[in-house]
Amino acid sequence: MSQSLGLAGLGEPGLIAVFVSAILFAIGVIGVMIRRNAIIVFMCIELMLNAANIALVAFSRMHGVEGQIFVFFVMAVAAAEAAVGLAIIIAIFRHYEVVDLDRFRLLKW
Repeated sequence: MSQSLGLAGLGEPGLIAVFVSAILFAIGVIGVMIRRNAIIVFMCIELMLNAANIALVAFSRMHGVEGQIFVFFVMAVAAAEAAVGLAIIIAIFRHYEVVDLDRFRLLKW
């Protein structure tokens, strides 16, 4: 039995999941590009990671359980990113008393 290379092998629930994942990822990208508040940008990055997780789970239905295993690694990286990112945001807020990304240049090269 050969696996199909297109999205047709996902079935209707899988296609809906991929479509929702693409929409969430697009919302996250737009939020990162438009917003200037560090906390909102941080939440948009988390939204993009969750959209990628949804796509991985949807494609794991067609290609095997490896996608679901990979989701756990992405979640671990997201948890570490959340801890470090929030620590940086808190440190910036304590120094500048604002979390507007246009107001500080501390982390730029």
